[in-house]
This record gives sequence, C-alpha cells and structure tokens, in this order.
Amino acid sequence: MTLHVTETDDLAACHALRRTVFIDEQGVSEADEMDDLDAGAVHLLALDGDRPIGTARLLLQGDTGKITRVCVLAEGRGTGAGAALINAAIASLRDRGAAQAKLGSQCHAIGFYERLGFEVYGPVYDDAGIPHRDMVRRL
Repeated sequence: MTLHVTETDDLAACHALRRTVFIDEQGVSEADEMDDLDAGAVHLLALDGDRPIGTARLLLQGDTGKITRVCVLAEGRGTGAGAALINAAIASLRDRGAAQAKLGSQCHAIGFYERLGFEVYGPVYDDAGIPHRDMVRRL
C-alpha cells in the first residue's frame, strides 16, 4: 500500500466513500449523512496510490476543530489509513489555530481514537441509529 493523505476539493470522491461506508454498510439514511456543512468544511482524502480509500471532514468552531465523517473502505481498515487521516486532521487543525479537536466516535471505535490521544466525555447518545460518545484532544 502506498498511502498518503491530502486536503481535497474532490467532494464527489468524499461523498462516494461516505456513501459506501455510512449509507451502504452501516444503514445511515442519506438525509442524515449528506448535510449542508460540506461547503464550508476542509476535506481530507486518504489515497492508496491514486485510489481514494478514506475521508474525513474538518469544521472550525472558534478555537475548536471538529473532525467528522471519518471513514475508510473495508479493504483499507487495519492498514494505518484511519490513523493517517486523524493525524492529518490534527495537523490541519493545528495549522488553522485550533486549540482542541473534538469528534463523535461510534462506540466500537473509541479505543482507536484513545490510541490517538482522544479522551471520552459525556454520555452515550444515538446518532443515526448508532451509539456514539464525544471525544476531545488538546492540540
């Protein structure tokens, strides 16, 4: 695998990845997945060579960067693509002056984010039918 992560304007590639993972695999409705926040967001694309395998979306809210819509295709999971996306997100948010990063983790992925320095806070909540917990990391 030749992995690299880049900022992108290729929303079609990001949407295709999100459709595959969230809508097709996880059963999230299109109405829940495709919102109006993409236009004002920074989008990251993880590529294996020139093939998109993962994406993440960054939103700035004051000194907080919110990492959302993180997904990796099934064949890219366990390869380091997810960690590369999160590390690139952290670097991008730092470069934009964020003091902390927040995200809503699906409960099964909490350990993944903890290994990357995030801490859980708040109760479990439902997001599109999937249990989540909020997490935060100082930058």
